[in-house]
Amino acid sequence: MKIEQIDILKQKRPVIISGPCSAESEEQLLSTCEAIAKTGKVDLLRAGIWKPRTRPNNFEGVGAVGLEWLVKAREKTGLPVSVEVANFNHVFEALKQQIDVLWIGARTTVNPFSVQEIADALKGTNATVFVKNPLNADLELWTGALERLNKSGITRLGMIHRGFAQHGKSIYRNEPKWQLAVEMKRRFPEIPMICDPSHIGGKRELLLPVSQQALDLDFDGLMLESHINPEVALSDKAQQVTPDSLEEILDKLVVRQPNVSDESLNTQLDMLRQQIDIIDNDLLQLIGERMQVAENIGIVKKEKGVTILQTQRWEEIITKATENGALQGLSEKFMIRYLKAVHQESIDHQNKIMNSEGALSTRTDGAIS
Repeated sequence: MKIEQIDILKQKRPVIISGPCSAESEEQLLSTCEAIAKTGKVDLLRAGIWKPRTRPNNFEGVGAVGLEWLVKAREKTGLPVSVEVANFNHVFEALKQQIDVLWIGARTTVNPFSVQEIADALKGTNATVFVKNPLNADLELWTGALERLNKSGITRLGMIHRGFAQHGKSIYRNEPKWQLAVEMKRRFPEIPMICDPSHIGGKRELLLPVSQQALDLDFDGLMLESHINPEVALSDKAQQVTPDSLEEILDKLVVRQPNVSDESLNTQLDMLRQQIDIIDNDLLQLIGERMQVAENIGIVKKEKGVTILQTQRWEEIITKATENGALQGLSEKFMIRYLKAVHQESIDHQNKIMNSEGALSTRTDGAIS
């Protein structure tokens, strides 16, 4: 893809984006933005004008009039402004007011028809557009949204990681699934990645740790929601902070460098990374040997007419491995993820054996003949 550097990232990194979840009134928006600007730590203002709500009868935003308020905020603070767009009309209204940055929300990214409508509306412009990850953990949808915009001539592209919807209990509003964001950074190293701790955490006390995690993973910036009086906010009050609290959070963050010109440090890191490479190779060899044993188990099960899945055995593996993992300093959450992945691979190997034609026999070297 043809990508150009985004202006706000030319002068500073990490870039900080902040503002209320929703523009509720002109007074609320201007007072919040002016207080944010006074911190001297924010580079781009944000506010939701059109709010996609899960259910009707909730506050769905003030509409296009809010864009006029954003323009006034820009005039008063000297900071550029950004807004979410979800359809052709949103794009038209935002461009008419010369909004500096647009972003596509998670609920829009999941729908290629909507993304294409926005991409078509942006043809012939030099707009800067950030794309949030889709609600579900589907990197192809995220990738496709970037590709559609780029094919329409948008070269100033960015990504926003806001976490993924999940079922069941979690400390997060949206599971971060950091490995997926890292994979997108690997796929598109030329496209900046911003983290949205507000939507990942869903509550104020998680903003600092999530923000620090993002910076430690070399994200290019943060989007944090701030409201002049969060307790009376019309949307997402639990995850918004006052401008003063925002400044405190930003002051506590440690910004580390991805690379430093220190020969001694680089030599030390290279040695440690070589150790990791050796261990990784050993792990892969052991997992390969485990799969050979799993195939042999599949042969025995096929000969005796036994099902692949043995629930009691699976429960025993989880219990024993989780206990042993804890002794090695490995979390239960990691062990379960690891075991599920290995177990599924074992099932796949056994399934091929169970459903293959011809005679199979166990060899002493663990191979399949």
